[in-house]
Amino acid sequence: MSFISDFKEFAFKGNLIDMAVGLVMGTAVAAMVKSFIDHIIMPLVASIVKVGDMSGWTIPIGTEIEKEVDGVTKMVQAEIGVGSFIQEVINFSILAFVIFIALKVASRWMKKAEEETPPSDEVVLLTEIRDSLAKR
Repeated sequence: MSFISDFKEFAFKGNLIDMAVGLVMGTAVAAMVKSFIDHIIMPLVASIVKVGDMSGWTIPIGTEIEKEVDGVTKMVQAEIGVGSFIQEVINFSILAFVIFIALKVASRWMKKAEEETPPSDEVVLLTEIRDSLAKR
């Protein structure tokens, strides 16, 4: 086989196309979940914690130092981004839950599809042979 025909065989296998569709769908679901978290969940959490913006919630550590930015000297201090970390933990938790639910639904659909397909002629024939041998 030539390189081109090998590549065609690889690129157009059902599994590869299924994976590509799954990747596109996963990206779309991730964007939707991120929007849900950023615009609905995080404002609720921020209002409960009494912080205007969760990503801006930081804990200063250490002492202030002078730092020159664009020719202007400013006093800056190292900070721990507690709000950003909490937001990422919530993002991960909700996205993992959504993926878990999607996989449960998909596996349930696949089970139903397997149950609905009639057995092949070979399976029917082998079942008949087994049953006739069991009668003897």
